Amino acid sequence: MTPLIPAEGWHVLHLFYHIDHSQWSLFTEEEQRSAKVRLTELVQEIRATPDTQLLTFSIVSPKADIGFMLLTPDLHVANSFEKQLTLSLGPEILTPSYSYFSLTEPSEYTTTREQYIAETLVAEEKLTPDTPEFEEKLVEFDKRMEHYRSYRIYPQLPDWPVVCFYPMSKRRSGSDNWYSLDYEARRELMMGHARVGRTYSGRILQLITGSTGLDEQEWGVTLLSKTTEDIKAIIYEMRFDEVSARYAEFGDFYICLQLPLAELFERTCL
Repeated sequence: MTPLIPAEGWHVLHLFYHIDHSQWSLFTEEEQRSAKVRLTELVQEIRATPDTQLLTFSIVSPKADIGFMLLTPDLHVANSFEKQLTLSLGPEILTPSYSYFSLTEPSEYTTTREQYIAETLVAEEKLTPDTPEFEEKLVEFDKRMEHYRSYRIYPQLPDWPVVCFYPMSKRRSGSDNWYSLDYEARRELMMGHARVGRTYSGRILQLITGSTGLDEQEWGVTLLSKTTEDIKAIIYEMRFDEVSARYAEFGDFYICLQLPLAELFERTCL
């Protein structure tokens, strides 16, 4: 089978399930043990697949019981693992409650080298090209942007305990139509949004994945943190930014606790 791998980036699946405890209770202890071993071995297989990550969650609230975030290059591999995860504990144990499909992607509003030179080094900092300070700052910028682009396209997600996921789109309504704005206006609005995000560096890790034409909304937003306070704070603060206040439309929010499988089994009464 020919792989379905994008020119750059990975496929991303957020998968959320309810557990049918009435069906689970019909299993013998040996059947329950075998089912948990089967899921454990599948998780190990997925995580051993090249360029593939799998995060395992307990979901806060009855929106779902258990969840996974799967990142992998080949859509055939993603699809196969998704089907196996759904059936891993038995054909009637995990019932899908919500899912979201997207792709990792670079931001179209990332500052280019030329923009950084013109807007920051020359206009703002009044530096002269070809001077040592100018060249030093340019080298630092290149390294920083290379790291940022690599993270956006090929992220390595940490085991921080709190994960928030929500889908979102940009509004297309009357005078609040994001897509009727020219590029520079959109870029300026997104730069303000980014400035807020940078104040949470080290406290919030944010991954924006694209889903236009792939799922119901246009982006999936995954926030990882060590506290729920920081999740709440960054989303609240960004609501006042014009790009959110005027142009953002949000789907449901899922708060997840990233747990190793043994703790996940215990937490979800498996």
